[in-house]
Amino acid sequence: MTASESSPLSAAPSSGLDATDLVLLDELSRNGRISNTDLAARAGIAESTCLKRVRALQARGVIVGFHAEIAAAAMGLHLEALISIRLHAHARGDLRRFQVYLESQPATQRVYFLAGDRDFLLHVAVHDSAALRELVSDTLSLRPEVASTSTSLIFEHAAGRRSR
Repeated sequence: MTASESSPLSAAPSSGLDATDLVLLDELSRNGRISNTDLAARAGIAESTCLKRVRALQARGVIVGFHAEIAAAAMGLHLEALISIRLHAHARGDLRRFQVYLESQPATQRVYFLAGDRDFLLHVAVHDSAALRELVSDTLSLRPEVASTSTSLIFEHAAGRRSR
């Protein structure tokens, strides 16, 4: 896809990104391991220009990182769950501290800060149901900030287009 062709990202709100940036981001979101040579060819720009643009997108905070996504089961973590957490009203003054606590838990895969009747959604991966019970009952629920939790098991999940 060249910079002049339509991209699914072209409908994104204006954020100072031009058509070439949008092609680069679209291609990188599909395959973060694409070579600079292939990326430049798909964007219709020189390799040196491509490298400079990708680095500039990183410096601006548009590209926030590259990573390997590891299958939890390959690491012996055969049970994944989403835990909704509602905090007591008096604890909402220090949401950031609680978020840091959630991020520090070994089972944590992702932490989402929410609007609505729940404050956080925690994606966890654990070895088995006993480990999940211990995390919810003996760790999270005993925190003084926590008013309630609700746990949903994940049977399977697929990465969205932008998560690949």
